[in-house]
Amino acid sequence: MAGTTSFNDIKRQFKENKRLRMITFAVVGLIVGILGYILYKQFVYAPNNQKANEGYYRGLNLAAKDSVDAAIAELEPFVKKNDGYQGGEVAEFTLARQYMAKGDFQKALKLLEGVKLKDTYGPAMALGLQGDCYSELGKYKDAMELYIDAAEVNENEWTTPTYLFKAGQVAEEIKDYAKAKELYERINQDYYMFGQQKTIDKYIARVSNK
Repeated sequence: MAGTTSFNDIKRQFKENKRLRMITFAVVGLIVGILGYILYKQFVYAPNNQKANEGYYRGLNLAAKDSVDAAIAELEPFVKKNDGYQGGEVAEFTLARQYMAKGDFQKALKLLEGVKLKDTYGPAMALGLQGDCYSELGKYKDAMELYIDAAEVNENEWTTPTYLFKAGQVAEEIKDYAKAKELYERINQDYYMFGQQKTIDKYIARVSNK
C-alpha cells in the first residue's frame, strides 16, 4: 500500500540518519528524566515530606512547654535528617527560636538564613526573626532592613504593619527619625486599624519633634 512505512524501513532510516538518531535519543532521555522526577516526587519525596511534617511535632511540643534544651536536643538531629522538606523547614525555624531563647543569636541567624517556608506568613516571620537577632546584637541598621524586607515579602494586614512598626522602632535607635516617621506614616495610611491599636499618631508626633 502506497505511503506505508514498514518496520524495516524505519530501522534502515534510523541507522542511516545520524540527526534522527540524536533527536530520538534526546527525546527518550527527556521522557526518562521526566518520568524519573515524577516517580521521585510520588514515591520518595512525598512520603518523606509527610513523615517530616508528622515528626517535627515532638520538638514543637517541647518548645511550646518552654523546655528549651530538650527541644534543641530533639530538633537538631531531626533538622539535619529532614532538610529540604517542609516539616524539616518548620523544625529549623522552631530550633532557631530555641537558640534565641538561650541568647545564642548568631546560631539562630545561621539557621534562619536557611529556612524556606511556603505558607502565607512563614517567609515574613523568618525574616522578622533575623531582624530580632540583629536587634538583640545591637546591629540596628541591619535589623531595620530585615524588618522592612519582612514587611514587604508578602504584604498582608498582620505581618506587614507589625514589621513596619519594628523597623520604625530600630530606625529611632539609630536616630534616623525621618525614616521612622516614613514607616509610621505608612502604617497610619495603609494599616489604619493596626495604627489605632498602637496609637501610631503618638509615634509620628514623637519623631516629628526630633
